[in-house]
Amino acid sequence: MTGFFHRITATDGAARTGILHTAHGEVPTPAFMPVGTAGTVKAMTADAVRATGAAIVLGNTYHLMLRPGAERVARLGGLHAFMDWPGPILTDSGGFQVMSLAKLRKLDAEGVTFQSHLDGATHRLTPERSIEIQHLLDATITMVLDECTAFPATVEEARASMQLSMRWAQRSRQAFRPRPGYGLFGIVQGSVYPDLREASARALVQTGFDGYAVGGLAIGEGQATTFAVLEATVPHLPADAPRYLMGRRHARRPGRRGCSAASTCSTASCRPAPAGPRGPIPRGACSTCATRASRTMPGRWTPRAAARRARATAGPICTICSRPRKCSGRCC
Repeated sequence: MTGFFHRITATDGAARTGILHTAHGEVPTPAFMPVGTAGTVKAMTADAVRATGAAIVLGNTYHLMLRPGAERVARLGGLHAFMDWPGPILTDSGGFQVMSLAKLRKLDAEGVTFQSHLDGATHRLTPERSIEIQHLLDATITMVLDECTAFPATVEEARASMQLSMRWAQRSRQAFRPRPGYGLFGIVQGSVYPDLREASARALVQTGFDGYAVGGLAIGEGQATTFAVLEATVPHLPADAPRYLMGRRHARRPGRRGCSAASTCSTASCRPAPAGPRGPIPRGACSTCATRASRTMPGRWTPRAAARRARATAGPICTICSRPRKCSGRCC
């Protein structure tokens, strides 16, 4: 459709291996996508993520819309430059937050209005705006805006939610700007009801997308139900198209900034600076120092800011977060 394609290399029953060709490189499939929701994989530098062998990472439209803002990321060269990841990036559209932040949003046929969980500001997200944000971020794979149906849901609730998602998928398709090597994925919804899942899959295939995701799972329905839904859904998707099983992860909540291996890392950036007045702190060998950027947002680390903090405190400072060393190791 857009020069973005998935080449199947082997099959075994319903199982497949392949290579996803994109504008930012190739992704062997199946693949696990490390989650970089707000432009960073928590507790890991970009070099550390690369060292795992990951070929693609994931960002989130809603969170990047709030902070630092899609327009700002675009001015800084796009999400690839912003997070030091030149490879493929998939951005979720904000549809999960329609469910998870239900107490902070108002949903209507045109889109959803969020009250920011950060500062209370109002943000409007429509299919067109979600696609625009992902374009500004320069996402390799853009996801349509959908409503992630809450669990449990009655069949009537699930049908109404699925039909809304299908209308939004069509609007997302119309708003997407095709470019060589970039793709747009549709998202199958329908809760735990096989007939709704089949109807959703068929509607998306009729609209036409570069890939297809199965959403609305891993939200409390249980593993057996997840497998049953997949068995009812996947046969209705194109055999050669890439597929994205959304939400399947088992993650802890590790440290939030910079290098998390303070006790073992040998680079100067992971150790407290000596006490006393001094000049700008030299840039270290790890990528946190090399890019002069904190791994959280919106703050940025610079030697000048670190030096100012150093002169203002009698004790050692953390050169990752540029604060007096009272972080108990959480950031470095």
